Amino acid sequence: MRVGVVGATGYAGSEVLRLCVSHSDLEVVLATADTNAGRKVAEHVPALAAAYPTMVFAETNQVLTSDVDVVFLALPHGQSQKLVPQLLERNVSVVDLGADFRLRDKEDYREWYGAAHVAPALLSASVYGLVERHRKELVGATLIAVPGCYPTASILALGPFLDAELIERHGIVVNALSGTSGAGRATSDRLHFSRLAGNAEAYGLLSHRHTPEIQQELDAELLFTPHLVATSRGMLVTAYGRVTDPSLTTESALNLLRSTYAEDPFVVVVDEPPTLKDPVGSNLCFVSARVDARTGWLIAMSSIDNLIKGAAGQAIQAWNVASGRDETCGLPMTGVTP
Repeated sequence: MRVGVVGATGYAGSEVLRLCVSHSDLEVVLATADTNAGRKVAEHVPALAAAYPTMVFAETNQVLTSDVDVVFLALPHGQSQKLVPQLLERNVSVVDLGADFRLRDKEDYREWYGAAHVAPALLSASVYGLVERHRKELVGATLIAVPGCYPTASILALGPFLDAELIERHGIVVNALSGTSGAGRATSDRLHFSRLAGNAEAYGLLSHRHTPEIQQELDAELLFTPHLVATSRGMLVTAYGRVTDPSLTTESALNLLRSTYAEDPFVVVVDEPPTLKDPVGSNLCFVSARVDARTGWLIAMSSIDNLIKGAAGQAIQAWNVASGRDETCGLPMTGVTP
């Protein structure tokens, strides 16, 4: 399959390029990036030099005329929706790593992203690309909305307990830590070394745009607080929900996770709390849980690599399922250590 990667100079776009090299059915023929158009991929990302020694970044508008079968869009919010209708008209499959087609309600999009959606009719046509919860809907999908990294980790940790009605749907608290690559390649004061090194910082309090996405997928109300930590990759979520069934124990909570994800190759249920580094370099999500009988709270935990399972790997996993391929094709099943 001939692949175009739009926004290929960002961290997520570069990861798509890297992972496609290991995929037997994906051949990247176009990589676009307006501000770096004309520059070699190998110069911008030396780690890709052996795989893309001669490829040059093209201008974004070339994707609308190029001979491609599938396009991976790795653009800031608001930009994908301008391209998607034209790509679909050309019978090109679209996998959008951005936020433009994740929310089902156009008014939710306007409220949280501060602008009207320019292709609202396609919101209901897109399929949310979290394979572990939307595998059947993804089969044959031509417009895939890849989940955000925070929602991925949060939904996989909490979903089984909400599905089983073992915790309340209101008053859920989600605390999350992310490596700095989640903030993208653009510089900011918060990402300066002198401020970031040895530091940790909460941000997006009460208004982070992943909040409505998590609530939509879990059908629950929650308070979400993300934190930036001084590492390049990794994500760790610790979530809290009020237990509704007094018979729920840590053992039964772990057993529920094991049974829920028994057929999901990328979800690993662990007895001990996962660490931020466990999945780094892989498309894995580690999950665990504890039940505190004293206070009546469930603690649900998860960790992912924010650029792989939280972005590029998840995009390819969803496309694999949509196109009828083995869902693990081209994706790393093991992390890197130390």
